[in-house]
Parts: sequence; C-alpha cells; structure tokens
Amino acid sequence: MTWRLGVAGSPIEHSLTPQLHEAALAMASLEGTSRRVELGAKDRTKLNKIVRKEFDALSLTMPLKGFGFEICDELDEVAKRTESVNSLLMRDGKLLGTSTDGAGFVNAVRGQFGVDLEGAHAVILGAGGAARGIVDGLVEAGVASVAVHGRNESKVEALVAKYANVYDFSLTYRPVDLIVNATPIDGRLQDVAVMQGVGSHTIAVDITYEPRISQWRALHDESGCRTANGLGMLAYQAALQMQWWWGVDIDGAALLEVIA
Repeated sequence: MTWRLGVAGSPIEHSLTPQLHEAALAMASLEGTSRRVELGAKDRTKLNKIVRKEFDALSLTMPLKGFGFEICDELDEVAKRTESVNSLLMRDGKLLGTSTDGAGFVNAVRGQFGVDLEGAHAVILGAGGAARGIVDGLVEAGVASVAVHGRNESKVEALVAKYANVYDFSLTYRPVDLIVNATPIDGRLQDVAVMQGVGSHTIAVDITYEPRISQWRALHDESGCRTANGLGMLAYQAALQMQWWWGVDIDGAALLEVIA
C-alpha cells in the first residue's frame, strides 16, 4: 500500500508536518507521500469530501480540529473528552478520529526536560482546541492542578467543568511548575509579563514555533525558566498519530531531530 497522507489547515504553506510524515514512513518501512491542503474555517464540507476521497490519513491543524470532531464516523475517548480531532484515518469506509495533542505535549515535556509531571501545578494560557488537548493530557498524566487563563469565559468554564482539578485563573496554585502558552501568536498582547509564582523552577513552553523564540519565550528565558517552543509537541504528537495510523512504534525524539 502507498499511503496518501497530508495536513490541512490555514495557514498551511510553511507546515513542517509533511517532513514528519515522510520521515516516519521511512522509519516504519512504508511507502507514501504527504502534501499540504489549505482549508480554513469556512471549509468544513470541503474537508469532509477531500479526506474521504483523496487521503488514507490526514493531520489537522488550526482552525480545523473542531470540524474534524464533527465529521468523524467514530471517535475515541480522547476526542470525545476534548471535542477536538487532529488525526483522521479512513478505515473500511469509515472516518475515524482522535487527538494526540495532549499526550504528545506530555511526552515532549518528558523527553525534552526529563521530568515527571505527576503532582505538578500547571497554568495554561488559552482555552481553544490546542489548550483543551493539553489540559486533558496533563490531567491524564496526573498533575495536581491546572489553572486556565483564557479570554473566552465560556470556553474556560467548559474546561473547568470537565475535570476535578482544573480551575479558572483566579485559583492558580503557586509556585507554578509548568506554564504553557497556547494562544495564537497573532492574537497576543504586545505587553507581556512573567506571572507571580513563575521562576527558575518553572518549565515554560510556547506551543508556537514561528518564530522559534517568541517574545513570550524570550521573557521567560530571561527569568531563568527552562523553555521550549512548539516543535517538541509537534514531533511527539505526530509520532503518536502515526503509531495510531499504522500500529508501529515511532520515536518522537527522532522525529524532533528532523525538524529542530
């Protein structure tokens, strides 16, 4: 079989996902190709048609993860909890969906920093699809608390209501062991500051990777935090995604080396 792979979202021109697909195909001794598909928020119907006709498996990025959730014939428990899908697979005429964002993020933190997140106190900036996946992954990893800071109050409230140890920002536990910026780079305020409770003991991850060092990440570097951009999450979630597609082990650390 020659796998027809791709990544869909907007903007998609500079996506590194095809490189990850091709590297993983080689690791798994499989044949296939991968391409980028520009699809935006108005393209739900087009996404449904394209994936069923033109792909065997597809990665989804912003702003399509919610649409992916809506169009699947079958969803796993992670997708149901997060109402987000970043991985689509056609199997026996059915479209299957899951989200590897949360577990991929947790694996990236473990791999890049060598830490166990069990019992940690975390802060998430943002309440969109990526943030929902990360919150779910952190809860599954056994963190003590997650405080969510988002501008959309209804999204924050929905996240808080799903988990016993997820709170709104007013109930942040300090000191903060992990802080994650999951807000779109274009929508960020220019004036940023390091929040109380964040310091040299804190891991700070900005899930964007363009630019590699954002203003937010640079500020946390200056404050003595151990920091990373989103390349780790991208590689490790892709590894889990392709394990799900093919049923073979893919090394997230090896994939990160391809794009780092």
